[in-house]
Amino acid sequence: MRLDKFLKISRIIKRRTVARDFAANERVLLNGRIAKPSSEVKKGDIIVLQIGDKSTTFEVLDIKDNVKAAEAKNLYRIIE
Repeated sequence: MRLDKFLKISRIIKRRTVARDFAANERVLLNGRIAKPSSEVKKGDIIVLQIGDKSTTFEVLDIKDNVKAAEAKNLYRIIE
């Protein structure tokens, strides 16, 4: 699944266009490398979002195309 789509479906970022902008501005790392919006995300990947001076690290636990809002947090785990 594309990075921007995963960020939106998992509700880490509320809109896909915002997720695309984050990645395009080099504010998303995927497994330690700067990620493009089209980067492929799979189970076990580590995503780091940089928002201002703060960064948050997520581990991808599952990939699904459609999830309900209550189930979205089951797709990832916050590491830091």
